[in-house]
Amino acid sequence: MNGAQWVVHALRAQGVETVFGYPGGAIMPVYDALYDGGVEHLLCRHEQGAAMAAIGYARSTGKTGVCIATSGPGATNLITGLADALLDSVPVVAITGQVSAPFIGTDAFQEVDVLGLSLACTKHSFLVQSLEELPRIMAEAFRVANSGRPGPVLVDIPKDIQLANGSLEPYFTTVENETAFPHADVEQARRMMAQAQKPMLYVGGGVGMAQAVPALRAFIAATQMPVTCTLKGLGAVDADYPYYLGMLGMHGTKAANFAVQECDLLIAVGARFDDRVTGKLNTFAPNASVIHMDIDPAEMNKLRQAHVALQGDLNALLPALQQPLNIDAWRQHNAELRTEHAWRYDHPGEAIYAPLLLKQLSERKPADSVVTTDVGQHQMWSAQHMTYSRPENFITSSGLGTMGFGLPAAVGAQVARPNDTVICISGDGSFMMNVQELGTVKRKQLPLKIVLLDNQRLGMVRQWQQLFFQERYSETTLTDNPDFLMLASAFGIPGQHITRKDQG
Repeated sequence: MNGAQWVVHALRAQGVETVFGYPGGAIMPVYDALYDGGVEHLLCRHEQGAAMAAIGYARSTGKTGVCIATSGPGATNLITGLADALLDSVPVVAITGQVSAPFIGTDAFQEVDVLGLSLACTKHSFLVQSLEELPRIMAEAFRVANSGRPGPVLVDIPKDIQLANGSLEPYFTTVENETAFPHADVEQARRMMAQAQKPMLYVGGGVGMAQAVPALRAFIAATQMPVTCTLKGLGAVDADYPYYLGMLGMHGTKAANFAVQECDLLIAVGARFDDRVTGKLNTFAPNASVIHMDIDPAEMNKLRQAHVALQGDLNALLPALQQPLNIDAWRQHNAELRTEHAWRYDHPGEAIYAPLLLKQLSERKPADSVVTTDVGQHQMWSAQHMTYSRPENFITSSGLGTMGFGLPAAVGAQVARPNDTVICISGDGSFMMNVQELGTVKRKQLPLKIVLLDNQRLGMVRQWQQLFFQERYSETTLTDNPDFLMLASAFGIPGQHITRKDQG
């Protein structure tokens, strides 16, 4: 067995069924090994698309996403996707080819120090330096990607090591997430909850990553506490819960922001006090004591000082804090905020507008469908006007804010969940950044749906120019867009143009 064959063997041993990639010279031995079967390979039309498809695959299933690229430009094209996975805590293993070991450092054809480039946007990067260490590194890559706070790992394999033959021994490793249970801190947190008059639950993406949605919903049922979510936390809370106020922050609901500013206890669960949530930290929830629960100790007290910091598995911490709370007046106040500041869809005229369109789409989509988005106004409208039954059913680039994310992420999600409806919501600016993945959709006959909101502008950037730059609209007009229906047709994909409410 040569090194490339061992790579495919290691993928099978990790339970990997599908990988995404693009072949090239330095990774050809691995592609030759993939030709023998055992792991499905999906050819994307750009390495960035492959990385983002791996993210969509991982986020829609909870499994590890895998992407593959050659050396040089192939590897550098993965970098944005790896940065996206790091900021959104997605387990991804990227496998890259490298020039043969004797040529490293000689400026060989398509040689780039991808190890150095990737260090800032991965949890760890490996350069395989011998055939004998390949089994250990492949096993370690999957362990690191899934341990603690998940994230991307890169494995760079020189071509001569891929071709080298040898007898390799399996290497076994396990994911270690055990931490000592903080009994004393939990008791202090329980006392704070019992004494609070206006407690508020602030839910982030860590809940979904920890597969702690059932524990969270049991906690909410027991405490009947008002709740708000971050962008990545959407789907963790039942949208029909009477004290759920939606998303908070810059693009959140008035109800959520008002309630957080009034609360006297803020319980952050798998959330990181992102700047688009808090604004100026010294004015965010100014009257609140803070209980912060997270798997990652680096998040504790990083931005907001916690009165009680609980580091560990949310599936253990949340049940330990469950208790009934005597906060009837605060519940009633939050229910009134939810009603008073509910979204309204009463624009006059027959022309369709984005919030109404997305609300109607949300009402008609199957309950367990997956929605991916690109980045911009349409992303926030999808968060505001649509509801999701689980966190893995809403996949968006929240930390890095990567335009061009939605379509390849939808490809990954559809491959992972072939029997579920997958919908990509995009804007005309973002869509053009990875439009080539329409070729992947057609080639694999993927039944995903694309909703393209075409307002011929970079809407969110233009909105900021309107608010903060005296309406000086510099390079945000897209009146020269292509005919998107004709473009889709060129890929063999049908489409429909919607302009009126009665077409919804």
